[in-house]
Amino acid sequence: MFALDDVDPKISGAIRDEIIRERNNLQLIASENHASMAVLEAQGSLFTNKYAEGYPHKRYYGGCEYVDVAEDLAIERARKLFKCEHVNVQPHAGSQANMAVYFSALKPGDRILSMELSHGGHLSHGSPVSFSGQLYDISYYGVSRETEVLDYSEVHAIAKKTNPDLVLCGYSAYPRTVDFKAFREIADEVDAVLMADIAHIAGLIAGGVHPSSIPYADYTTTTTHKTLRGPRGGMIMCKQEHAKALDKAVFPGMQGGPFMHSIAAKAVCFKEALTDEYRMYAKQIVINAKRIAQVLMEEGFKLVSDGTDNHLMLVDLRETGLTGKEAEAALGEAGITLNKNSIPFDEAKPWITSGIRIGTPSVTTRGMGEEEMSEIGFLISRVLKNTGDDKIKHEVRGGVADLCSRFPLYNELDTQQ
Repeated sequence: MFALDDVDPKISGAIRDEIIRERNNLQLIASENHASMAVLEAQGSLFTNKYAEGYPHKRYYGGCEYVDVAEDLAIERARKLFKCEHVNVQPHAGSQANMAVYFSALKPGDRILSMELSHGGHLSHGSPVSFSGQLYDISYYGVSRETEVLDYSEVHAIAKKTNPDLVLCGYSAYPRTVDFKAFREIADEVDAVLMADIAHIAGLIAGGVHPSSIPYADYTTTTTHKTLRGPRGGMIMCKQEHAKALDKAVFPGMQGGPFMHSIAAKAVCFKEALTDEYRMYAKQIVINAKRIAQVLMEEGFKLVSDGTDNHLMLVDLRETGLTGKEAEAALGEAGITLNKNSIPFDEAKPWITSGIRIGTPSVTTRGMGEEEMSEIGFLISRVLKNTGDDKIKHEVRGGVADLCSRFPLYNELDTQQ
């Protein structure tokens, strides 16, 4: 960062501090990961300079011959990775990918059936504070109060009652496997479009450890970071019959010039995800999540649905007397970064919450395995059982430092100084 040091030392300082933060803390936010140096280099490349409105070989600007190479590769690799018919890699983010599908498949005022936010849905799935809740007529389903997992017969009953134009599945805080085939059957029963938002589990699907939505959904949206471990961005996959309308909804309907540096980084990420090493990584994410979940339950903590099938878990803190906000802060002081999160049937306010969400993509990227997950589970337990004890938080931070030193991160950055 020699140029940045000269031009803007405050920004270069913030970046260096972030490198230190990521190296020296355990990142357990389920939606975060550590992108490879190759992805970071592509994201920071001079493709940043290039306008490329349109699509490969049909641009509204000249000089696009090399960015066309990058976008063609991103499309080709994504199609191979997910075994899908059509891909649009231009959405800037997951919410914009969702917006493009709505604009492609619906009219304002049409009906959407999606999961309630506090049960694991996402803001862009119809929350009143989101464009989606303001433009469309939203009905919700949730998890069973008894089992805290989806009851597909109940979803079917709600669909029959509300008669949605679009049924949405795929979530930001659901720790169990999604049955996309069951959702297809529900959508067919009410003559609705089926949309799957796999932002959280895309990497698990790519790695073969979660069933794919592609054979069942008309549209599948995702981010390219999270478990997929690429740059921050979005992507949409759909049946070929929807391709023309979808591409038109993305450009010119919703966006202007695509971020070609981000698309190049997406292409790199997809290439990485096509390897056997990545498939082993995806498998380890799930193994690691199950181990932390097991330790926390053995330590007496209540997990939503009593465990996990994927990369994340939700800890229900109501029996501990802690709020999610308090737990997040205490763990942060001990070097463990995660987020407060609403749990099903949560009575606490969204900025307080009664739970925390824990994910394993980042620590798995560092090379940690089941033994380290046991350590992490016990460290979390120590803090949550002693949130007012600064001595214990200091001791836990020492344990975190030891773990981080054994699994270093971004050593390449030191050799480039």
